[in-house]
Amino acid sequence: MNKTAIVAGATGLIGRELVRQLTQDAAYGRVIALVRSRTDWEGGQPEELVTDWSEAQLEPLLRDKLPGADVYCALGTTIRKAGSKEQFRRVDLEYPLTLGRLARAHVASRLLVVSSTGADSSSRFFYSRVKGEMEEALRALGLPELHFIRPSLLLGQRKNDHRPGEKFAEAVSGAMPFLFRGPLQRYKPIQAAAVARGMIRAALREHGGEQVWESERIAELSR
Repeated sequence: MNKTAIVAGATGLIGRELVRQLTQDAAYGRVIALVRSRTDWEGGQPEELVTDWSEAQLEPLLRDKLPGADVYCALGTTIRKAGSKEQFRRVDLEYPLTLGRLARAHVASRLLVVSSTGADSSSRFFYSRVKGEMEEALRALGLPELHFIRPSLLLGQRKNDHRPGEKFAEAVSGAMPFLFRGPLQRYKPIQAAAVARGMIRAALREHGGEQVWESERIAELSR
């Protein structure tokens, strides 16, 4: 196989794992990372496309690379890091939607998008509501194959981004694994490497249509 993978959010926790694993996967002959600036990579060197995420600039960069490609979107931030709710919406909703429109227009094979456990456009929680709105907006595009990846709290070593909640969840899940059984299984923290591995395996299965992967299904698929 000589597939093309395009990774958005390639410098984040899941994105870096996607790049590392995709560049080592024999199914992919080409891995393209969308970045805001040149990046040092560990474990694999993708092609880099530097973008400001405006559609007018991104479209000519991608138009001849998207046909038949698997598009992986791991874009995401926090309100603290973004600086405002408006900027958070831009990163977590508008940028994925831009990528989805281009994937649809230029006939990508599939789009896999990192969302979140509890994504719901009617949620009273801003984060979950924006993730739900993002899912609805992408769903409306009518992509031939669309995967929503809904991990719980992520585990892994972030670069220059300290998130105490994730460290606390890692400690709790390690000390009291019995808390995450039955209906609570989907809330068990999950390693970013497992999420990336699950996304790649989901893409290679070529399901067609829409697939929603809750955290426990991602974990199972990644084993």
